Amino acid sequence: MEHTEILGYISSVIAGIIMGLIGGGGSILTVPILVYLLGFNPIVGTAYSLFVVGATSTVGAFQSLKRGLVDFKAALIFAIPSIIGVYLTRRYLVPVLPEVMFNVGDFEVTSGIFIMLVFAIVMLFASLSMISNKTGVAEVTDEVFKYNPYMVFFLGLMTGIISGFVGAGGGFLNIPVLVLFVRLPMKKAIGTSLFIISIKSLIGFLGDLKTVEIDWNFLLIFTALSIIGIIFGLYLSKFIHGKKLKKGFGYFTLIMGFYIIWKELL
Repeated sequence: MEHTEILGYISSVIAGIIMGLIGGGGSILTVPILVYLLGFNPIVGTAYSLFVVGATSTVGAFQSLKRGLVDFKAALIFAIPSIIGVYLTRRYLVPVLPEVMFNVGDFEVTSGIFIMLVFAIVMLFASLSMISNKTGVAEVTDEVFKYNPYMVFFLGLMTGIISGFVGAGGGFLNIPVLVLFVRLPMKKAIGTSLFIISIKSLIGFLGDLKTVEIDWNFLLIFTALSIIGIIFGLYLSKFIHGKKLKKGFGYFTLIMGFYIIWKELL
């Protein structure tokens, strides 16, 4: 086993820990690990990421459910259109992307580079919404808030399409919506996000089965290690305040977004 493969497996545990702490973000590490560290093509890497994040978040969602941290009404309104978006994107859009999307001077933008750049840009926008204090989200409690179900439905569809395109579970998209629009407390948003991610990621992965050759031996080992990580991350989340989780999540996403842009363009 090569050093990069060992490092990749170790990183999968770290990705699981992060997902347990912040209810998402597993793909923020998983996709770069698979693409940059382990050398998978971005289309294969994003497909694997959906399975890893989906399976890992299922364990996390079950743990959150036992603690009463899943809002099923918000989850269903958000998850149904998100599932539709992610499946259709993986099944019909991603497979027909041309190898070379376009050229900028002498620089050739391949489908792989394009996917990673879109991934990074989405991460940057999501990070800014989580870092900002203007909405006063940190003070949200367990009260019941009114929200527009049609807006949540639309946002669910959009995040599903984006998640399918970049191979992300979408925690870095789900949480801003659940906190800023649904007005869930941070820790309940985390639990609800894990529930949503588990369903839509695994269904999105089904869209890849006919178009991507899967190395199940590698994928199951990588996923098992990530599951170990999320169990530990959920334990740690009991001792960390929601405001710190929100801020930490935002800054981490911001850093990773800039890193991916730098990696792809330089």
